[in-house]
Amino acid sequence: MTRVSLVIPCYNSSKTVGNVIDNIKKVMSERYGYEYEIILVNDCSADQTKDVIEDLCESDKNIKGLSLAKNFGQHAALMAGYAVATGELVVSMDDDGQTPASEMFKLIDKLNEGYDVVYASYEDKKHNSLRNFGSKLNTIMAELLIEKPKDLQVTSYFVAKRFVIDEILYYKNAYPYILGLVFRTTHNIANVPVEHRERTEGKSNYNLKKLVSLWMNGFTAFSVKPLRIATAIGLICAILGFIFAIYTIIHKLLNPNMVAGYSSMMSVQLFIGGLILMVLGLIGEYIGRIYISINNSPQYVIRETFNLENEVNRAGINHE
Repeated sequence: MTRVSLVIPCYNSSKTVGNVIDNIKKVMSERYGYEYEIILVNDCSADQTKDVIEDLCESDKNIKGLSLAKNFGQHAALMAGYAVATGELVVSMDDDGQTPASEMFKLIDKLNEGYDVVYASYEDKKHNSLRNFGSKLNTIMAELLIEKPKDLQVTSYFVAKRFVIDEILYYKNAYPYILGLVFRTTHNIANVPVEHRERTEGKSNYNLKKLVSLWMNGFTAFSVKPLRIATAIGLICAILGFIFAIYTIIHKLLNPNMVAGYSSMMSVQLFIGGLILMVLGLIGEYIGRIYISINNSPQYVIRETFNLENEVNRAGINHE
């Protein structure tokens, strides 16, 4: 029997997570040769999600729960779930029903063709406009900074082999970024087209602040290209400034009566000053994250567990 661990981060999903679990059970009962566990990670929800998870765990020993002490974000919640997962295959999916469990074995069957990770791909995403814009921008930046192949679509619905998850778990610093961790482990990755469903309840918990935070996590933790880009921009500006200075000197020599322009001087100073502050801010972001890592800030802190005492002790993960 192949064991499948389904890791589901949960945030304000008290009305949807039960349906997700029912769909998973139905799909798993129809496929021979697989056993499963479901790991629900409550990311300090503001509603009754924790109580729903506790009830689900009491009704079924295959369902296991973690409740985090504060909201650490989706990627940290995934890391907490991975730490206690015991399956040879690990499936990551959402808690809102938009990533249908009925499509799960499309991903697993593709993985069995010899791939290490298989991501669901969507022809038509049912997210709101902000989330879709953020996803597109995230894709562009991933291609530029962590060398994601252009023909590969990455989503929150994917399956990975055990060795990939084990390698991801070696990362102990704060601000985990799952995509960066996957790409530093393997490039043997495939896509499978699946249906992306409408939300049945509520709205996406992603906002502009969370999207910006996610980008910063990924691209300052797994790429130094932003620093190199800043260096290149600084070099270009220095060259342009030198050329402009030569031009000004020559122009003054040819036209001694020329009056220097105050507005042009101020424009150049403001531009260069703003550029310097931007680059310093970028460097400061890297230094700040180094400082946080040195201080061993946790990826997550677990307040409660359900059906998981042995796994938590085995993994040696953080408690409150």
